[in-house]
Amino acid sequence: MADTPSIATPAVDVEIDDAALEAGRVLFARECRFVIGVAGLDQVPPTDMPEIAFVGRSNVGKSSLLNALTGRHALARTSNQPGRTQQLNFFDLDDRLMLVDLPGYGYASAPKAMVERWTRLVRAYLKGRSVLRRCCLLIDARHGIKDVDREMMAMLDTAAVNYQVILTKADKPGTAELARRLDSLTAELSRHPAAHPHVLITSARHNIGISELRAVLAALARPTETS
Repeated sequence: MADTPSIATPAVDVEIDDAALEAGRVLFARECRFVIGVAGLDQVPPTDMPEIAFVGRSNVGKSSLLNALTGRHALARTSNQPGRTQQLNFFDLDDRLMLVDLPGYGYASAPKAMVERWTRLVRAYLKGRSVLRRCCLLIDARHGIKDVDREMMAMLDTAAVNYQVILTKADKPGTAELARRLDSLTAELSRHPAAHPHVLITSARHNIGISELRAVLAALARPTETS
């Protein structure tokens, strides 16, 4: 049995040549530090850095993806227990890009008041953050898009927040199933005005698509200072 599944390279919105891949590698190899975890908008740190938010259903793999992107095992805490991330966690990547790990949604077993609080916080942040360059909407490749994801997509459309779907755990389904899921997602995204047309395919466990995602995000970062 092969250690790493064979998955086609996904289409992306920047030219993934050697220079783009190297730019992504260099940026994500730099220091990435935890800034703050906030439970209210009044605690959100002021910044002029471009921000990338990671959002998705509970246990979709947001923390694992952040750890894989930065090459760190414990930058963001991971858990098999859905609903572990209960606040907005901000990470400063080399003073060029702010990464934001948002609370997962769709965790039916969480207390109703907690779910409503998370939902209000996430929606208020996404609608009102002027430095937000892109929202990465994570979808579990095993299960595909759910109604709670569609609700989030509709909210992002209304708020005119640019978002891109990232398929996580792409090593889990078979090749044919993954291809069908990708085709279905691409067709559905074409009906959403704020959605990026290309879906990125990743597996944090097998390092699939991580270099390509780094390149895409590095293109959105603050340029380095030149003399």
